[in-house]
Amino acid sequence: MRRSVHTVDQENVSATLTVAEPAAKVFAVLADPTTHAAIDGTGWVRESVNQAPLTEVGQIFRMDMHHAGHPDGDYRVVNKVQALDPPRAIGWLTGYEKDDGQLEFGGWIWRYDLAALGPSETEVTLTYDWSAVPGFRREYIQFPPFGPEHLINSLRHLAALVSER
Repeated sequence: MRRSVHTVDQENVSATLTVAEPAAKVFAVLADPTTHAAIDGTGWVRESVNQAPLTEVGQIFRMDMHHAGHPDGDYRVVNKVQALDPPRAIGWLTGYEKDDGQLEFGGWIWRYDLAALGPSETEVTLTYDWSAVPGFRREYIQFPPFGPEHLINSLRHLAALVSER
């Protein structure tokens, strides 16, 4: 790891970190939902419900979560892959499954953009974008629901996890 920066815009927050590993190796860790709890910088992700690697746009995967401020404390999110361009980009839209089995997405997206800086170095940018969140959701959820330091924490966790593999 070398440098890190973060920026906050009106409708998104991002952080960038240089990881001393090849882009393909970093991407492989991000495409494995079982690693997401270890990567998460907020501490909210508990474990992946789905074990299959993320391989296509539109793929659905679920995560068990915990947040003291959530009405249920423990809850499950549904994610839908929105970007998948190995080894350059991966991202997903987050939502939930309604009682009738229908999926509803909140309008926020998690996205990782990877830029190879050489054979063994990758610049990774993590962006949390809430620009598509409808007004009625913004009435009861503050965006972003965490400070920008959580994104750089996620990138540091990612770098450590990739270096262990």
